[in-house]
Amino acid sequence: MSLTGHLTARIRTDGPLSVADYMADCLLHPKFGYYTTRDPLGAKGDFTTAPEISQMFGELIGLALAQAWLDQGAPAPFTLAELGPGRGTLMADLLRATRGVPGFHAAMQIRLIEASPALRAAQAKALEGYAPEWLDTADALPDQPLLLAANEFFDALPIRQFLRAGGGWSEKRIGLTDGALSFGLSPAAPQPALDHRLADTQEGDLVEICEAAAPITQAIAARIAAHGGAALIVDYGDWRALGDTLQALRAHEPADPLQSPGEADLTAHVDFEALAMAAKTAGCAFTRLTPQGVFLERLGITDRARALAAPLQGETLDSLAAAHRRLTHPGEMGNLFKVLGLYPPQTTPLPGLNP
Repeated sequence: MSLTGHLTARIRTDGPLSVADYMADCLLHPKFGYYTTRDPLGAKGDFTTAPEISQMFGELIGLALAQAWLDQGAPAPFTLAELGPGRGTLMADLLRATRGVPGFHAAMQIRLIEASPALRAAQAKALEGYAPEWLDTADALPDQPLLLAANEFFDALPIRQFLRAGGGWSEKRIGLTDGALSFGLSPAAPQPALDHRLADTQEGDLVEICEAAAPITQAIAARIAAHGGAALIVDYGDWRALGDTLQALRAHEPADPLQSPGEADLTAHVDFEALAMAAKTAGCAFTRLTPQGVFLERLGITDRARALAAPLQGETLDSLAAAHRRLTHPGEMGNLFKVLGLYPPQTTPLPGLNP
């Protein structure tokens, strides 16, 4: 049976699926899921993330977290964690950049939250010699100071979609039309989780919610609030979600989310307000939402690019310049991607970010 066959049988048995249930099967089904069956990154995959574009990204993330560690008195031991570490590229670059920070490597305990067996294998290769520990969920992180990076993690969590219908909401669901997967709507009903959106939406507006995001954020924030540390969350999205942002990407090109389930990456924009409020309920402070380009420039990416460029020429120099532009230019990733920092109250916010 294919994933399409599995989904069709499930719909015929249980009725139309929420977008969240559909995304979860497409991405993480144990036999047919997108992340459980392949390495999706790079030129041969379906998308490229910032750490794969340039080493500068992971280096600056690492130095920002290391400075937060120093600002808080260099606690030892501490957890150095990443959510959804891809091939391990960001963590490898982070570790290289922080080798010169006195005591940092001696005090760290690396923990990776990763669901994909294929990507766990790639991470093990990239981080050979560092003995990382893999965890299934953020809840499994130990109760100790935590420095954490999450780049393009929250965008892959399953979302539900609701259309405003009077004082209630109709949920967008996935059923069958002539045997093919198709979108439909449930009858309108109250949604207490969206009561706060009645004031800023109108009839027909679509709002997305990610129910999995708050518990993960709270698990991270609770450890930072209680024991110290910091988290950097980098993703595409904005302060508050509005509109349909579900998208599929296959071979670096947009695709129909309902075509070839399990063969394309499915993501949605991150509602950073929801993450910040979840962190606040766990006792954590959060920074102002900052465009990725501004954040990286504040951390000195242009100076780092110049240093790397000094011995280069020709195509390698052009590639470095293109990588710098792609990460920082407002027309590329610079404005689309945002950065949110979490930190303990009454401590210094993370470098590159304002409270």
